[in-house]
Amino acid sequence: MFFSGHYPYYLTIALQIICVIHCIKRGRQGWIWLIVFLPVVGSLVYIFMEILPSSRMRAPRIDVGAVVNPGGKIKKLEENLRFTDTFNNRVLLADAYMQASQIDKAIELYESSLTGAFAENEHVIAQLIIAYYQSGRYADAIKIASKIYKQPQFIRSQAHLFYAMSLESAGQIDKAEAEFKAMQGRYSYYEQRYHYGVFLRRNGRDADAEKVFTTMLEEEAHLSAIERKGARPWCTKARTELKAIS
Repeated sequence: MFFSGHYPYYLTIALQIICVIHCIKRGRQGWIWLIVFLPVVGSLVYIFMEILPSSRMRAPRIDVGAVVNPGGKIKKLEENLRFTDTFNNRVLLADAYMQASQIDKAIELYESSLTGAFAENEHVIAQLIIAYYQSGRYADAIKIASKIYKQPQFIRSQAHLFYAMSLESAGQIDKAEAEFKAMQGRYSYYEQRYHYGVFLRRNGRDADAEKVFTTMLEEEAHLSAIERKGARPWCTKARTELKAIS
């Protein structure tokens, strides 16, 4: 009865404590000031930006038809675009081209989609960063990344990894390392950390790479079953790299 009128207060405190503990464990100390000084809003923003994305790691949905007959899916999307030339149909077809490794066709559609109200579309720009890298157009990847670089979700995205690799391929080694370091965090970013370790090896820094790979493997045992599933391929690759170093 004594606490009945104070439930909102204690719930807020509990939420703050949970978020602070989580961000310290995951190496996200930069969030603490927001959680402390904006208790409810800060905690909710942290949950939606950091906790929920990692807890939703699950196997991707598989388009069985696309796997069995990828050409059939592309043909259908091409027909849809010919019938109705819309932004959505262009992007759907471009995404299908990317999945089928038809990078030049994907780039052409993505570039033509960045017009009018969709000139700054984040999905298309992110896909172009990846496509430009895969086609060896590193300068183009670096240039277009500037359009979404300051978006908070960019740092966690696949496009950010390809941006870092584009910088390296363009000979901007120091900038590339700065971007790789921005994608470091305890119990997360396993794909990015693996690629950072490989980056270090390519630049003759096997001792530093060994630390990256070793830390990844030490953390693996403490992950939840869902988190371990997502991290496993990269930890397996890290083991291979460690064997090569030793």
